[in-house]
Amino acid sequence: MRLIRNFVLASVVATLGFAPPCARAANPDALWDIVDGQCVPAAEGASTRQPCAEVDLAAGYAVLKDIVGVAQYLLIPTARVSGIESPELLDANAPNYWRDAWQARHFVDDALRSRLPRGEISLAVNSASGRTQNQLHIHIDCLAADVADALREAGPKIGTEWSPLPMRLRGHRYRAMRIDDADLSHTDPFKLLAAAVAREGGAMGDQTLLLAGAVRRDGAPAFYLLNDHVGVGNWASAEELQDHTCGRVDREIEKP
Repeated sequence: MRLIRNFVLASVVATLGFAPPCARAANPDALWDIVDGQCVPAAEGASTRQPCAEVDLAAGYAVLKDIVGVAQYLLIPTARVSGIESPELLDANAPNYWRDAWQARHFVDDALRSRLPRGEISLAVNSASGRTQNQLHIHIDCLAADVADALREAGPKIGTEWSPLPMRLRGHRYRAMRIDDADLSHTDPFKLLAAAVAREGGAMGDQTLLLAGAVRRDGAPAFYLLNDHVGVGNWASAEELQDHTCGRVDREIEKP
């Protein structure tokens, strides 16, 4: 009887549209097909259209305008890397895709024809359950205005060790830590999180991360790193903290 009830519940959840994002993806390899099948060949000199905004073959990443949002871009490895759970991200010589994504934030500024304040731009990676694509991609976009305001208020109490945020964001209880590394030259958020998850006996595939630009009270540039994990009714998608309309930017938007 319990199995029947669980099957019925799962069917209802899927019917109502609450199935995991990965279960709703028409083609979970779409990003990989674009990067590997079009962006990389074009960057190598093939006579084909270049759909990516940037391809750095030496660094191993491509930057692609997302079809969602006025200024959202994705940083995608040119090597096959499934997502946050991929063990190769923790290798000693692994590329720091977060640093590369932060450097690529200028594409958002260009699309908005505006230079966003550091505290209003963010990077996000969703959990294995909370994503639609099976190729690692970092969402580069505006931080939602209410989230930016909440982090600015909580900022003085966010230290360099993980601690729960005093407020819920989108109904979820995130934890946060401050990174005092202005351009992530010496810090890889994947590795920061992995160390904590290993101590706690968790799974990286259940985790989601959001990196928000910040400025300390002394004026030094920093970041707030936010983490949540899969739970009941929570697919752990930190992308929920971004604003793909960039509604706080009150000026003409350049169409992608």
